[in-house]
Amino acid sequence: MAAEMLDNPIWSALTTEQAALAVGGAGARRYPEEIGPLSGMPEQSDAGYRALRPLVEPGGVAVLFLPEAPQLPAGWTLVRGGVIAQMVAERPRLADRVTPNGAEVRRVTAEDAPEMVALAKLTEPGPFRLRTMELGTFFGIFQAGRLAAMAGKRLHVPGFVEVSGVCTHPEARGRGYARLLMSRVMEEIVEAGETPFLHAFSSNEGAIRVYEGLGFTLRRTFELAVVGRD
Repeated sequence: MAAEMLDNPIWSALTTEQAALAVGGAGARRYPEEIGPLSGMPEQSDAGYRALRPLVEPGGVAVLFLPEAPQLPAGWTLVRGGVIAQMVAERPRLADRVTPNGAEVRRVTAEDAPEMVALAKLTEPGPFRLRTMELGTFFGIFQAGRLAAMAGKRLHVPGFVEVSGVCTHPEARGRGYARLLMSRVMEEIVEAGETPFLHAFSSNEGAIRVYEGLGFTLRRTFELAVVGRD
């Protein structure tokens, strides 16, 4: 049953392990605006979009993972689309815990949130806001006191935790930082008796190769729909 929840991961998270954070009701739910625009509904339908509408400010957006192409009723606009790969690490292969020379690896705190948002805006790993880190533990690599890379947890359904927010400053790429930080996050997930999963654009072949090296395999794909309320 837990694995089936991954077929509608945002809705599943907002109705189970992260229900306390959910805004909305039986027809549609989303995370608070300060956490991010990820949203879900039991299934794509006119009723679902009607329930979602009051949860999105006029001119605002909601992010949906859909099993089929977006079918938007009047009042909505597709801002961005794409194919998202969902990958699961049933047999994780973790990187060695080696601290990079001249760098510090540690859990990030609320004081680091502005730097995390700035890094996410620069590298676009997905929606990231000041309170996104409330969804789970995040680790960062700091060089000269500045955040160079990060990774953490996002969606949580029974038995599965998503690895997300994986990004590295362009000046720090090619040093294995993503692999190291993802391994720290995955280690925590496995120690809790749960399975890591993640989402990535299917076209991002470089990132997918890194994820495959950590033991992730493709489970299924989704249609990403960033939808704007007219």
